[in-house]
Amino acid sequence: MIGSMGNSLNKGEEISPFKIVVLGVGNLLLSDEGFGVHVANRMMSMDLPSNVSIVEGGTDGFKLLNVITEADKLIVVDAIKGGSKPGTIYRFNVDEVKDVPKGFKTSVHQVGILEVIDLSSLIGKKPETVVIGVEPKSLQMGMELSSEIEMVIPRVIELVLEEINRQ
Repeated sequence: MIGSMGNSLNKGEEISPFKIVVLGVGNLLLSDEGFGVHVANRMMSMDLPSNVSIVEGGTDGFKLLNVITEADKLIVVDAIKGGSKPGTIYRFNVDEVKDVPKGFKTSVHQVGILEVIDLSSLIGKKPETVVIGVEPKSLQMGMELSSEIEMVIPRVIELVLEEINRQ
């Protein structure tokens, strides 16, 4: 039987949209190290497009592999020790950067998130990945962010929203 070539979907199927994952990582018990998780928690209450997921990754390392491989675009939010003054905001595309700031890890005891992203390419799907981070002031025990870091959260959320709209 000759049919229309226009639509190869079965009834009830939809074309899957470009999936964007905002992944907040860090350790909430080490003050500013938990920055990415704080940002993710604030963004969870926002009205975002249906193809955008907000994930609180904490220090899960390899456990985040499925989250990463399911994304077409991944926006990682984390504390990054780059040597600048506390509150400095960093933005980079992991494919364009050779010298990633030292200390960009989900935890000192876990594998770094960049290693997990690289591993995703070995199993077939490495998403376009943008990292937005902030230079921490304190990595001492405590669940509160320092005031310098708390102050940049609204700007970081703006940058994340700009990345979401850059589909």
